[in-house]
Amino acid sequence: MPLKTPNWDFLDMGVISRLSRLTVSVRMPMLGSVTGIHRSATRGSSVEFAEYRKYAPGDDLKFLDWRVFARTDRFYMKEFEADTNLRCYVVLDTSASMKFTSGALTRFDFARRLAGTLAHLLVHQGDATGLVCFADKTLQELPPRRTPTHLRQVLNTLAEAKPEGESNLSKTLHELAERIRQRSLVVIISDLFTEVPELLECFKHLRFYKHDVCAFHLLDRQEFDFDFNRPVRFVDMETGMDLITDPAVVREAYGDALNDYLETLKHGCREFDVDYRLTYLDQGYEGVLTSFLLERIKRAKGGRR
Repeated sequence: MPLKTPNWDFLDMGVISRLSRLTVSVRMPMLGSVTGIHRSATRGSSVEFAEYRKYAPGDDLKFLDWRVFARTDRFYMKEFEADTNLRCYVVLDTSASMKFTSGALTRFDFARRLAGTLAHLLVHQGDATGLVCFADKTLQELPPRRTPTHLRQVLNTLAEAKPEGESNLSKTLHELAERIRQRSLVVIISDLFTEVPELLECFKHLRFYKHDVCAFHLLDRQEFDFDFNRPVRFVDMETGMDLITDPAVVREAYGDALNDYLETLKHGCREFDVDYRLTYLDQGYEGVLTSFLLERIKRAKGGRR
């Protein structure tokens, strides 16, 4: 019996073609293993001048600046920025709450489109991409690689993933921070349904190891608007617990709690320099990714000045 070919219906080659004119950039220097398009944390011999340093015995004299020597009577070496490749970890929430939707796409459908498109763009620009799928525990983990074969494995894993079980985002991110020792781009795609102080500690942990952290926070518009007009039975999609209530009674308290949650989360992300992106499912993932890529290109160019 032939093996069933996974369905990559979350991948739109038209979208990828349009986005491929842009690059997935990082906001800070990286440490890669081969020549690439990103700024490195080490110094090399590219055309981008970085800084001067004092001469040390054994230095290559071709990088010595004789004009500076003529002015100062001291030896200074030119250093240049070395370009490198990138390692990216796409961290995808596959807990049961990702099944929620009030429209055409579930939160998980939207997340899978983001993850698959990003992985495709990264591998085709020569960067290593890994995938972590998690719920109450890490369900799948593919280490970063940059080959077409690996990309197929990432896409097959996304195709087979199903949203089920409870979320354990905090534990997953802390464990990931301890495992990833080389500076990386960490892209988290989740509804971020966890206590904010715990989540911010995870971001702090990742940033301590100099990772460039981006969080796509996926919300359904109905979760924000809370536009229910009659008594409703609310069911926790992860635990099965339910609550029947009149929305008019709890609407104000719900709105205050949600706004406090979002403001605290945004403030914490600014404090730890996390690229926080509040994303509604009715926005269209192509527009979301276009904005993400353009802002990062602008930031990366600004960092080279």
